[in-house]
Amino acid sequence: MIGPATELAANFSYFARRLDSNGVPPLWERDPGFSSLVHIILEQQVSLASAQAAFNQLVDNLGMVTPDRFAGLDAATARIIGFSHQKFGYCLGIARLLVENPDLLTIDDLDDAAAFSKLCGLRGVGPWTAAVYLMFADLRCDLWPRGDRALVVSMESVMGLSSVPTYDDADIIAESWAPHRSTAARILWHDYLGGLDYSERQGIAVLRR
Repeated sequence: MIGPATELAANFSYFARRLDSNGVPPLWERDPGFSSLVHIILEQQVSLASAQAAFNQLVDNLGMVTPDRFAGLDAATARIIGFSHQKFGYCLGIARLLVENPDLLTIDDLDDAAAFSKLCGLRGVGPWTAAVYLMFADLRCDLWPRGDRALVVSMESVMGLSSVPTYDDADIIAESWAPHRSTAARILWHDYLGGLDYSERQGIAVLRR
C-alpha cells in the first residue's frame, strides 16, 4: 500500500526532494484528551520550546494534567508556570466543562468537519488549535492548520516561491494536497525545524519513503 508521503512525492516534485533529503517526518503523536489540548493551547503563537517548558512545569505541579486537577489550579500558580491570563482562562473553562461532561472531547465517531466544529465550539479553541489536535491526538489525515506562520514560511522555501504566501493563498495551495494535507503539513514543519538535523537532535528514527 502506498503511504501518503510517497503519494505526495509522486505528485509534487518539491515534496519528493524534501523527503529524499529529510526522510519521512515524525507523526508527533499525542495522547487524545485534555492534557494534549492544554499543551496545544500553550503552543498558540509562541515557540515550541517555551510551550514545552510551561507544559513540563504544569506536569511537575499537577503530576497528571487532568481536568479535575487543573480545575483546582490557582491563577497565581498558573502565571508562574507560564500561562497567560487568557490561556489560563481558556484551559480552566475547558477543565470545568470536562469535569461536568467527561465525554466532551469524544470525537471518534465524528467525521472531520463535525469533529472540527465540536472542538471549535470550546472557548479558546480556534481553527488552528482544532486542526493540530485532530492531526496529532486523533491522527486525522486531511487537516490543514490555517494561520501557522512556520508552514507558510516553509512553503516559500520548499516550493521555491518568490515570497511567503498569505494564509488565504496557502489554504488554496493546500487544497491540491488533499486528502493528505496533514502529511504535507508535517513535511513542511519538519523542514522548517531542520529536517534530518532536527530528527537526529531529537533522537527520532527517520524513514526513507
